[in-house]
Amino acid sequence: MARRDRMRLGAFLYPGGHHVAAWRHPSSQADAGINAAHYRQLARIAEAAKFDLLFLADGVSIRGDDLDALSRTAIRYVGQFEPLTLLSHLSAVTERIGLVATASTTYNEPFHVARKFASLDHLSGGRAGWNLVTSADPREAWNFSRESHLAHANRYARAEEFVDVVRGLWDSYADDAFVRDRETGRFFDPDKLGLLAHAGAHFSVRGPLNVPRPPQGHPVVVQAGSSEAGKALAARTAEVIFTAQQTLEDAVDFYGDVKHRMARHGRNPDHLKIMPGAFPVVGRTEAEAQDKFASLQDLIHPVVGRALLQQLIGADLSAYPDDALVPDLPETDGGKSRQDLFLRLARREGLTIRALYLRAASARGHWTIVGTPAQIADALQERFEAYGADGFNIMPPTLPGGLDDFVSLVIPELRRRGLFREAYEGTTLRENLGLPRPADRFSTLHAASDRGAA
Repeated sequence: MARRDRMRLGAFLYPGGHHVAAWRHPSSQADAGINAAHYRQLARIAEAAKFDLLFLADGVSIRGDDLDALSRTAIRYVGQFEPLTLLSHLSAVTERIGLVATASTTYNEPFHVARKFASLDHLSGGRAGWNLVTSADPREAWNFSRESHLAHANRYARAEEFVDVVRGLWDSYADDAFVRDRETGRFFDPDKLGLLAHAGAHFSVRGPLNVPRPPQGHPVVVQAGSSEAGKALAARTAEVIFTAQQTLEDAVDFYGDVKHRMARHGRNPDHLKIMPGAFPVVGRTEAEAQDKFASLQDLIHPVVGRALLQQLIGADLSAYPDDALVPDLPETDGGKSRQDLFLRLARREGLTIRALYLRAASARGHWTIVGTPAQIADALQERFEAYGADGFNIMPPTLPGGLDDFVSLVIPELRRRGLFREAYEGTTLRENLGLPRPADRFSTLHAASDRGAA
């Protein structure tokens, strides 16, 4: 069946670019991670192009123990702003683009997350989104008074309850609770405030939140994760999924699986947008695109490539030389979906350790597309029209150059094909993504009371 909707696009900003060696490339911003002017420039470029959202990843530890490798990379959360602080800054220099930041359910408390994202939603006029993750890296435990990381199943059980508490806190007040009536002296209507009074296996939270209900009702809930537990959580709670699939077949299978699961929770499949990562290297000719990609690959230091691969698959490869085939490895308790993706890729293509780390270094398991604007548009269109995606989180190889290339060369081609918007549909992230605004619980209770009286 032909699609009648349009492609959604996120701009995934990763300091100097997503390639592991981006910071070394002369077209990138070497100090990007702590350069506010750099991020302001990127936000304005993405908003002028009518991207749906800016997306910022985060981790609460430095990813890796090899200091030599760490000292040679500008990714893996080394030398970067805290994302909610940065998005609060960017909210003041943008008007329509969505602002999505990562916050872990493993090393946060629900009240903190609910308060921060409600505040960002107010600051931005309804453009906030929370990327819910469960923290795959065991090093994060050491920064939060824990000697060991929670097991995968326990992390997801905590996340299931966590998101329910956050949503409950966002519904602490009716939309019109804050009357601020100077004449009567009533700041808010006490009948339109409700205590959450949550008591569960992981959390005990009385409430209420001390921020009024967000402009969007709830900031948009995004999830990054493709394991079985991740898909189950997404089908119940997520409104956008950031995921990674290498092949069209895998993308279509994932899309159908998650959308089908939503029926169990009484959800409309259109109320979840699946936006896998796409790493486009754009050239005016195919040869130019291949040369751009090769110039980045040539900058990968072997120590960095191997360390990145070990982090992504959660395994020590020090006993194997670079030219050895990727060995059989035990299942990790870290990021299960990413380990599975890389090991299946290695088996499918018979890759050595070096070949696999070269593949990982570009987009960390996301879809790499190298070609002309038409070739990249063809690839995105095929996956979109085959129902393998509702849109894409674009991962520029370098910044700002890679984003400029996509905006100036690929977006016009997508628009020529009628695949991407010419103008924003609304002022909030929900309006632009085509997602409904959740009613407050007071309105819902009032409507139920009216039905009962009838």
